[in-house]
Amino acid sequence: MRRRNRIPAAPLPQREGVDPVRVRLPVDGAWGTVREHLVERLAAGAGVIDGMLDAGLIVGADGQPVAADAAYVPGMFVWFHRELPDEVPVPFDVDVVYRDEHIVVADKPHFLATTPRGSHVAETALARLRRELGIESLTAAHRLDRLTAGLVLFTVRPEERGAYQSLFRDRLVHKEYEAVAPYRESLALSRTVRSRIEKERGVLAAREIPGEPNAVTLVELLEHRGGRARYRLLPRTGQTHQLRVHMNALGVPILGDPLYPVVTGPMPAGDFRRPLQLLARVLEFTDPVTGHSHSFVSGRTLGAWSAYENWADQ
Repeated sequence: MRRRNRIPAAPLPQREGVDPVRVRLPVDGAWGTVREHLVERLAAGAGVIDGMLDAGLIVGADGQPVAADAAYVPGMFVWFHRELPDEVPVPFDVDVVYRDEHIVVADKPHFLATTPRGSHVAETALARLRRELGIESLTAAHRLDRLTAGLVLFTVRPEERGAYQSLFRDRLVHKEYEAVAPYRESLALSRTVRSRIEKERGVLAAREIPGEPNAVTLVELLEHRGGRARYRLLPRTGQTHQLRVHMNALGVPILGDPLYPVVTGPMPAGDFRRPLQLLARVLEFTDPVTGHSHSFVSGRTLGAWSAYENWADQ
């Protein structure tokens, strides 16, 4: 059995709360130099890679710059800092609702990504919390969509992260979401929605397809007034966009959703109007490290319910 390489500690510090990029050179490969592999693997282009190598910005496990002609070593790790994109600051705070030596529970606003991804890097909940709390080792135990607000669990100690992630993998976390969507008198609730959801890489919207269900959601009606209603959503599984897909399938798409039922054009950078009316409201679990029972409730409200005119007029 092939023995896996132990991952060394990053030799570069974080920048703006963002970890350096780590690249492991494949064990099997015919590249002559590290440069050849990076040029082929990364989308930056030969000129960018050459410039980084010449400037000493790509380093090995010892923190020393990798030479432009350094020989390819199978299994070797190299690190570098990505060029941070220009990001429009999300003008809403990340509220810390609980913190101890093991975990941080944060109440994330709409429009803020949970972790660095794509064009959202420093303007993410994780990077912000690392900077504001001074906890470089902070990591996310799970993730909310950028457009969804609410409670997110972060772990403080790297060696404990797996224990908290397993809570979500093994469905030992009780999660309740709240949504504002159209009211349909003919829609009998509560009901459990079961379907098979597929999300293709590079395609914005997920879709339901025939087959064994892999997504299960309990949908309950909390109250309604006029043509709007407030719903409680209890996911039993965690497929991408599951709640949004299931609400759309019931004929009551969540207000402010840019993907369901119709994919609209991308919002201009800095447009924070009419947020998706979906909130991760309740998070409950038994701490796998301390044994304490935790129950957290978001302090946020959904604008299309509390002040619809203000939300609709944005």
